[in-house]
Amino acid sequence: MANIAVFIERYTVTRSEEMGALMRFGQVAQRLGHRVDVLFRSDMYKIPQYQALFIRSLTDPLNAAYVASRMAQLHGLRVVDDPDSIIICCDKIHMYRLLQQAGVPIPQTAFLSEAQLTQRHARQLLKTLGNPLVLKAPHSSFSLYVERVSTPKEFIALGTRFLRRADRLVAQRFVRSQFDWRVGVLGGEALYVCQYTIPRNRWKIHTYNIEGRREIHGEVKGFELHKVNPKLLETAVKAANAIGKGLYGVDLKQTGDNEFVVIEVNDNPTIASGEEDQKAPHVYERIIRYLAGEWGPS
Repeated sequence: MANIAVFIERYTVTRSEEMGALMRFGQVAQRLGHRVDVLFRSDMYKIPQYQALFIRSLTDPLNAAYVASRMAQLHGLRVVDDPDSIIICCDKIHMYRLLQQAGVPIPQTAFLSEAQLTQRHARQLLKTLGNPLVLKAPHSSFSLYVERVSTPKEFIALGTRFLRRADRLVAQRFVRSQFDWRVGVLGGEALYVCQYTIPRNRWKIHTYNIEGRREIHGEVKGFELHKVNPKLLETAVKAANAIGKGLYGVDLKQTGDNEFVVIEVNDNPTIASGEEDQKAPHVYERIIRYLAGEWGPS
């Protein structure tokens, strides 16, 4: 029997779908003969008492979740998310460079310094990357600090605002679509597939944070793994492997019948009851077995 800790914050269970998923994890663990305890920030001192840690709160190197992850790693626990994955996925420039080195297809991308926030460079980027182009602050999540610009004036104004919280920016070709593919990958294998529908009259999945709460506007549609394009899964797994061997949510855009580009690799991906698990009821058992050391890379 494995003793597994699930680290959460108060905001983790504000949605019934999130609570439902946590309950399923507990039920599946019990059925498999394992024990799951929920730990809050005040309980972090208990982490060394467990064999594994599963983090279900916002991950960032400045958040309590990273402290919990690092503590678990130092005490030899199997941990999802691991500290290295948190650091990489919370820095888009680091993440995109790893994807480029691994030959993972991504939209045409440029990394910008403050000195490049000029009218001349803006005109050049709008010509080479396309108009509009997407600007991203490297340290962001839930589509915050990710916006489109169409003119040099917008480019400079938005870039200046984003540089208040970073020393570099990401500029990327805009890929128009009606949905994002999300492929969950665990231990180098595809775990689930779904589509996040982009709401009408918007260009991205509309998400925002209020005291740590994630709001999603748009249908989540699940797919069975064997019924989607194998190239989608292949691309997602290649992207996840460029980051590590933990649990990732890979966001992709489809650019042709058999072509996909990776928009982002997320550590700590959402798993909500009735959403990501629609066509993947096995997701809970796979994660529990991974944490218990019964499956996945050693």
